[in-house]
Amino acid sequence: MVPDQYLGWLALALTPGLGARMAGKLLRAMGSPEAIFNASLTELESHRLPAAVAQMIHTRQPMSAAAKELAQAQAAGIRLLTWDEPEYPQRLREIYDPPPLLYVRGNIELLNRHLISIVGSRRPTPYGNQMAEKLARDLADRGLVIVSGLARGIDSCAHKGALSSLTGATIGVLGCGIDVIYPKENKKIFAEMEARGAIISEFAMGTFPGPQNFPIRNRIISGMAVGVVVVEGAQYSGSLITARLAMEFGREVYGVPGNATQPTSFGPNQLIKQGAKLVTSWEDVIEELPTPIRAELLPVETATSEERALLVEKDLAPAESTLYHLLGPDETRHVDDLVELSGLTSSEVLAALFDLELKGVVRQLPGKQFLKVLL
Repeated sequence: MVPDQYLGWLALALTPGLGARMAGKLLRAMGSPEAIFNASLTELESHRLPAAVAQMIHTRQPMSAAAKELAQAQAAGIRLLTWDEPEYPQRLREIYDPPPLLYVRGNIELLNRHLISIVGSRRPTPYGNQMAEKLARDLADRGLVIVSGLARGIDSCAHKGALSSLTGATIGVLGCGIDVIYPKENKKIFAEMEARGAIISEFAMGTFPGPQNFPIRNRIISGMAVGVVVVEGAQYSGSLITARLAMEFGREVYGVPGNATQPTSFGPNQLIKQGAKLVTSWEDVIEELPTPIRAELLPVETATSEERALLVEKDLAPAESTLYHLLGPDETRHVDDLVELSGLTSSEVLAALFDLELKGVVRQLPGKQFLKVLL
C-alpha cells in the first residue's frame, strides 16, 4: 500500500472516542476510510456514532494528526498494516473486533506463521519462569512462533525461551505505542526481537502503557494464535482474560499445573478443572493441534528430558555432580546451604557453581540462590 493510502486508516485510529470496534463496524458498513471521511454528517450519525465523533470525522479533523503520525512512523522505519492487506494476521481477522490497523517492527512474515501464545503472571515463581522459558524454547524448536505481551515475568521468559532456540522466532504484542519500551529492563529483548522476531501494536506512537490498554491488547495475543498456554496467573489476572478470549475465539487453551498453595497457580489450575489441556511439556501442546498444522511442524529428532539429563550428568566433575543433585528445578538453595550439605569448601562450591552456570544447567537468582535448570 502506498504510504499516503494509510492516512485514512491512521485518521480513524486517531479519532478520539471512536475505538477499534466502532471503527471496524464503520469500515464493514462503508467499505473504506475514504468513504467514511467523505460521508455526510447525517449518514455518519445513522451508524449510531456519538455526535462529537461524527462531527470530528465529518470535518476531517483527525487527518492532520494522521499526517504527522505517518511521517513519524516512516522516519522510525515502522511498517503500517491494514486488515485488507495479505500480510495482516489471518487468524486475527477472524475475531469479532480485530484492529483495523497495526504498527509493526521486525519480520512481518511471521504474523501468518503457526503461532502459540504463552502468557502468565508478572510476578511468577522460579518454577513458572523455568516452565515458560523451556516450553517456549521447545515449541520454537519445532517451528511454532511464540507470541506474548513483552511484560515482566512469564511474558519475558517466553520471549527469551524462543530466542534461545537456534531457529526460533517470537512476536511481542504491546499495550503501548510501538516506540515505547516498557518495561525499561526489556530493552535488550526488544532489540533482539526486532532482529529475529516482530513487535506489533494497535496503539498510536507514544501511547503510555496505561493499565486499561492491556486487556485490549490481550484479544490480539489470543486472536493471532492457534492456542494459548497459561503458565501462572492469579484469580483476577490478565492471563485469565486472555484465556477466556481464546475460548470465545475457538482457540485451544492449555494450562501448566502449579502448586495449589501458590496464588499464581489459581489461573492454570482453574482452567484445567474447566477442561483446558494440562501441559507439562511441548508434546502436550502439539498433540492438541489440528493434524494439518502438526504435519507442517519440524520433525522431532531430539532427546527426551531424561536422556538430556543423563548426558549432562556424564560430563560433570565430582563436585559439580554433587551440587547438581542437591539442587531442584522448583526450589532454590542458598550457597551457604550448599556448602553445608555438600561437604565441600566454599571456594569449591563457588567454582563448581560457576562451571554449572556456564554449562547452562544451573541458574543463579538474586541473593546467591541457585536452581537446577529444566532440560
